[in-house]
Amino acid sequence: MIDIKKVADDANMIIAGYAFTKEGDRIRVLNLNNTSRAAVLTLEGEILEASMPDIELTIVSNHYNRNREFMEV
Repeated sequence: MIDIKKVADDANMIIAGYAFTKEGDRIRVLNLNNTSRAAVLTLEGEILEASMPDIELTIVSNHYNRNREFMEV
């Protein structure tokens, strides 16, 4: 079972219920409201893996690309 509080605490950025966590040269994204939906992005925002529908991936990509300069790294 995913510890949502730990994911949120460890996240570099949270936007609209999505936790963005930098791990090396990747960004892990987790929907905190539905933890079965996740994605892995490159630092540039390219989608590498996902368990989200396309519309949700578009939303996540837009959030990341508009706000990645604010990630605490």
